[in-house]
Amino acid sequence: MKYGERIALLREKHSMTQEDLSSKLGITRASLSHYENNRREPDYETILKIADLFKVSVDYLVGRVDDPQNELDPDIREFVDSLELSDSKILEKFNFTIDGKKLTLEEAKRFIAFIRAERSMK
Repeated sequence: MKYGERIALLREKHSMTQEDLSSKLGITRASLSHYENNRREPDYETILKIADLFKVSVDYLVGRVDDPQNELDPDIREFVDSLELSDSKILEKFNFTIDGKKLTLEEAKRFIAFIRAERSMK
């Protein structure tokens, strides 16, 4: 189920019209309609407002989990939300691959160094 269908389902479950929900979220009814019909994606702030209003997890709204109260495992959440490749804990905890072959810790460090050097030249 896509995020728009979940928003519409929650709105209907709480006996709200699009006008009611859009008013509570501080957006136009047309914007909400676009979200519910998967024509546009809500911004992060709107997703948080929807999750808070209906007391569901953001993971549920965006389709990562099917249980409205469930959230991703903390390790997966950390990986998804803030992947910082220069963090050695991340490099050790997850397998990064290129062409199906796992990067060694040294290859990952060289990759990071290459990106840093390229950025410094800009």
